[in-house]
Amino acid sequence: MRRGYLAATAFAVSLGVVAALLTGTAIAGNDPGAAKANSRWLATKLKPDGTIENPLGGELPDHGLMLDVLFALYASGDGAKAEPIMRFLDDEGHASDYFTWDKLVPVPGFDKVVVGGSLAKTLVAAQVAGRNARSFDGHDLVAETHAAIMRNGPDKGRISDYSKDPERTGAVNNDANTFGQALGVIGLAVAGENDRIAIDKLLTQQCSEGYFRLVFEYIATEETGDHVTPSGHKLSTCDEGKPLGRSPTDGDATGLGLSALLAARKAGATGLDAPIAKTVSWLKANQDPGGGWGGGVSTEAPNTNSTGLVVQALADAGGADAAVDKGVRYLKSAQANAADSGTKLAGELGAIAYNPATYEAARTSGISGLDTWIRAGAQASLGLAQVGFYALAKGDVRPPANVAPAPTATTITTAVTPPPRPKKAGTPRASTAVQPPATIAIPDSATPAARLGAYLANRLAGGDHVEVAEDGKTYVDYDATADVVLALRALDQQPDAVARASQFLLKPEAVRAYAHGAPYEQGEASYAEPLAKLVLVAEFAKSDAAGQLRDDLVKLRGTDGEFTDTGSFADADETVERHSWAVLATAADPGPAVELLLSRQCADGTFPKHLDTVECGSGDLAATAAAVTALAARPHTDAAPTSRRPDGWSERRVSAFVTAVDALGVRPTGEGIVTGEGGEPDVALSAAVAAARQTAGLDASGTARSLGKLVRADGGLAKGSAGETDFATSLAAAQGVAGRSWLTAADSPLSPAIRLPLTESDPAAAPVLAAEQSDSPPSWLIWGLAGLAVLLLLTALALVFVLRRFTKKKGATP
Repeated sequence: MRRGYLAATAFAVSLGVVAALLTGTAIAGNDPGAAKANSRWLATKLKPDGTIENPLGGELPDHGLMLDVLFALYASGDGAKAEPIMRFLDDEGHASDYFTWDKLVPVPGFDKVVVGGSLAKTLVAAQVAGRNARSFDGHDLVAETHAAIMRNGPDKGRISDYSKDPERTGAVNNDANTFGQALGVIGLAVAGENDRIAIDKLLTQQCSEGYFRLVFEYIATEETGDHVTPSGHKLSTCDEGKPLGRSPTDGDATGLGLSALLAARKAGATGLDAPIAKTVSWLKANQDPGGGWGGGVSTEAPNTNSTGLVVQALADAGGADAAVDKGVRYLKSAQANAADSGTKLAGELGAIAYNPATYEAARTSGISGLDTWIRAGAQASLGLAQVGFYALAKGDVRPPANVAPAPTATTITTAVTPPPRPKKAGTPRASTAVQPPATIAIPDSATPAARLGAYLANRLAGGDHVEVAEDGKTYVDYDATADVVLALRALDQQPDAVARASQFLLKPEAVRAYAHGAPYEQGEASYAEPLAKLVLVAEFAKSDAAGQLRDDLVKLRGTDGEFTDTGSFADADETVERHSWAVLATAADPGPAVELLLSRQCADGTFPKHLDTVECGSGDLAATAAAVTALAARPHTDAAPTSRRPDGWSERRVSAFVTAVDALGVRPTGEGIVTGEGGEPDVALSAAVAAARQTAGLDASGTARSLGKLVRADGGLAKGSAGETDFATSLAAAQGVAGRSWLTAADSPLSPAIRLPLTESDPAAAPVLAAEQSDSPPSWLIWGLAGLAVLLLLTALALVFVLRRFTKKKGATP
């Protein structure tokens, strides 16, 4: 049932593994579409030479804003649009205009004055753009940043504004702040050159509550030493400045400070877990009820500029899904969208206002204060794209998974869907499931369902997706991820893992990769089975995305009811199981798809493996289980399934359903297990058959008990009764271990329409399957045997009568 070109063939599972997803919970994910829309808008605000006019006037452009725009463009995947900025700064030699006083004070010697924060920001920008940071506009930015970190004196550890020329030292006031400190820490971490003295200095600017202040503040002190100025002052810590009112909270500094600590930790710095945790906690606790965050002094009110920076950092840190989700909604509430086509914002699609009120005003009066919109959008876009600064500067623009903060140094795994392969393109390359370290303990007293649930949750890399190794590279296995989510829902286990993996699957980039073949398809492409699974995912999550996903699926349905993939890697293996997925996802209006399925039933009531099989004597049990589930489904209703012909069902459909269920009952043993040719239990097939029969209203507890005994100490199952624990087998076993179908699980978007045995008064009920729920023989057999017994009795009486007459004539009576 698995798409061979999207996942390892070893992960193939039967239709039995389908289940619900988290319900009623908003999806905490990024929105690359919104980020791209903003990027397109921002790119139009660049002059042909890549500059943006400085609102304060003067000959120099607004270098800092240009770099903010560059970060946004690269985060959304539109880095090519930022190339004019890089040409201006690097190729044309204007970067030094920003991080020195060369053009600001055109006097000999002032080109030796370095602006520490601007230097650090230029370093990160060069890294983000993939330029050579060690030779950028003729400067080694990595070495220059190290040099800007004071090694002694009152500013020890601070990335500073300073003069390389001692004669100019007195003219330079060190105004470097926490922004520059954080950017310097990020740039050096990306370069693989963590500078501990700078990291520790950044930590002094974090108050005990968890927030960072913006400005380094000197305070009077009685202390003596190298760290004290001649006038008796020292740089205070954040906590030392609080009593003096010199440590106001600052959302922007806190967001960027968090990004810096995360970058340093990813580059190997230790001792940062507690500061990171404190920062995350403070940001979560200080989010405005509307979803936004404010900055520092004069920008305390919630705004998109600050919110974008915070959301990006929280998404990178993990453990704040709800806050990230609210933050994304806040950002989008201030963004011009398609609904603004009839307003003054028409033609400004993607632009982001400073706050929702400004956006609403602009709908009737248009944009005023363009500079503010650019600044707001540049940082807001980071929150929509959610690519951490470390990953951004490393060139990994894959949005990070929402995972909890790691207790030790972590690395970002580059993982995308593996290259798709047509189903009939020959033997696929070997793939191996990546086994992440187990994080969920399995108590000895846990039920089989709980143990299996923990095992499956432990297979999620980063807590939200399955990975597979192929040809020495690691990829996301979207199909296996979907099946894990569905299996856990069938088991009613591990709700946190279900939520996280569901969020991962429903992100737009996951949908594009899984259902549309990105980035490998060169043109438009859509795949039916992934779309069908995602429809069910969206319906369980009560997501508005369900409608669009279903529309895309219905477009693949032909007039004969067959779903045909489009694209270079279309699924050429038209199976009944694949078709059944599509029928389930379109249960509200299946069109001719059901009739097509019915026309493929074999003579013995089973269904063939392949949909293109027109006539057959006997089919495939897994395909039959899939067909039974598809035939039984209807949109969810609280009404119990009927034991008579459901409204809208033809007699043909009822008869096909009954005979298919009857055929499924042939193979299982008395313990509910289907065995293979060697007598070994077939776990996957047993689970699929049991789930389909339970959908029909029949008892599957025997299978649940039998498979439950096969669950091992690690929570998984082997293919047979021996051998190693097998992920694919464990995954397929879920509904069997649960003893129920996902159609009968809580909050399912679908439910069974019919229940066996059918009432005999219904003309479409024959054959009636009363035998399916008891050990009693069918009624026709009972009456047949009774009739035969009567016939034999009459024959015996007739023989006795003839014999008595014969013996009397011979005088043989004693």
